[in-house]
Amino acid sequence: MVYPLPAAMVSCGNTPEKYNIITIAWTGTTNTEPPMAYVSIRKSRHSHHLIAESGEFVINLTTKELAFATDWCGVKSGRDFDKFKEMKLTAVKGEKVNAPIIAECPINIECKVTQVISQGSHDLFLAEVVHVQATEAMLNPETNKFDFNKSTPIVYSHGAYHELGKFIGKFGFSVMKKKTQKRLKNKKS
Repeated sequence: MVYPLPAAMVSCGNTPEKYNIITIAWTGTTNTEPPMAYVSIRKSRHSHHLIAESGEFVINLTTKELAFATDWCGVKSGRDFDKFKEMKLTAVKGEKVNAPIIAECPINIECKVTQVISQGSHDLFLAEVVHVQATEAMLNPETNKFDFNKSTPIVYSHGAYHELGKFIGKFGFSVMKKKTQKRLKNKKS
């Protein structure tokens, strides 16, 4: 099993009356150009029908502060509850899709379905990423890039949620040549 996975709240529905949230961990990136992502959803879920109908969804990354809402939206059905109302979350129509973003989430990844691949119990919705929104407070002012650690992200692993740990280094840091390490250290000074 490949764990941990991001704990994401996927919002869907193409009109306010249909807006819904499903909590999933089976999501990720599949391609860079064009940017592509996926969600894998059990066919019996209410959100499955909404995404199949509209061809759109938003992957909203969660935080430690949103852990309760993330969990609650994962165990309750949108057939029975207005999850935005129950969890006091703010639905805002996406910039490029009709599905709502969850305003309280630090990252909102707007997606348009390009292909549905049946996997048995689940369908994999492969989608093009058409827009990404990031909460300004989560951006590093020096680089204008998303500062992952400011967002207190949570992940899912074998039925449990976990906070992510501290930063240990950039990609390639452990195999970097001593000469390059020295040059980068001098550059920071």
